[in-house]
Amino acid sequence: MQRSCLVTGGAGFLGINLIRLLLNRGLAVRSMDIAPFDYPEKPQVDAIQSDIRDPSAVKCALSGVDVVVHCAAALPRSTPEEIHSTDVEGTRCLLKHAAQEKVSRFIFISSTSVYGIPKHHPIVETDPLHGVGPYGQAKIEAEEACVGYRRQGLCVPILRPKSFVGPERLGVFELLYDWAYRGRNFPVLGAGNNRYQLLDVADLCDVIYRCMDLPLETVNDTLNVGAKEFGTLRESFQAVLDRAGHGKHVVSLPAGPAIAALRILERLRLSPLYEWIYDTVARESFVSIDRMCGRLSFTPRFSNRAALVRNYDWYVEHREEYRGRAGLTHRLPWAHGALEMVGWLF
Repeated sequence: MQRSCLVTGGAGFLGINLIRLLLNRGLAVRSMDIAPFDYPEKPQVDAIQSDIRDPSAVKCALSGVDVVVHCAAALPRSTPEEIHSTDVEGTRCLLKHAAQEKVSRFIFISSTSVYGIPKHHPIVETDPLHGVGPYGQAKIEAEEACVGYRRQGLCVPILRPKSFVGPERLGVFELLYDWAYRGRNFPVLGAGNNRYQLLDVADLCDVIYRCMDLPLETVNDTLNVGAKEFGTLRESFQAVLDRAGHGKHVVSLPAGPAIAALRILERLRLSPLYEWIYDTVARESFVSIDRMCGRLSFTPRFSNRAALVRNYDWYVEHREEYRGRAGLTHRLPWAHGALEMVGWLF
């Protein structure tokens, strides 16, 4: 019998990459998203355009589904009210009806933002949770709801991925790709010698699939997900500049003054960068993936540099499609604001 999967946020960056993998593995796939599902795969997908906060829509979307992969979320640039209602109340709504419909497992995509700004590395799954801002706190509350249903007998793998990149990803990374493409240097806060772990979306999708496929007792846990090979932020960004081929370099900015300036620009709504980005990008940031590798018998394939270069190549191929467009999602460029003028200095 063909297995079926509901992917919330299926029209988003992670959603479409996961859906493509699931279709290739022979699953019946249903997408639920407030955005339209406007991909070539649409004829193969049961696409529902609706809101995870709507109980009747959720109940309909879950009918006949074996597995739920909950990717939908309001991102950090949304209002605090939108973040809480979507990321917390929407998750609770999905969990309630998933339990009623007796789905076999509910895979929740959380975030390493739940760790806040830790005092040691690598970060392990049992470390304290200190969410930074409404988004980080909402992910913690959503995880708590997931753990509650896990205790009631529902299989709820919780995945905490690092920031992930790959085909269809723009968002904040488009700043790097755009400046590299146009032959500019790229600034980092501080020396850029801090180790900073990213993740390729293909590796995250493989992890999700294993959580769907392996025995319940193996995957019913909370797992960090990140690249195995990552190096420093300077090394990662330089790989993109090298790929662009203009001979440009990563340049350092004094972290303190730069962060103060970015904080002011954010308050004036003149910069797309929010607190979590500029407060952590100059710090060490990496998690232990030992539990994930051991439980799932999986080692991520892509290093930071390989993931960023793969995403840059996709950006170059599709750049003209997104000219003049901007938005709040990971699939659209973020408006550069005052950073567009800053870019001319590099």
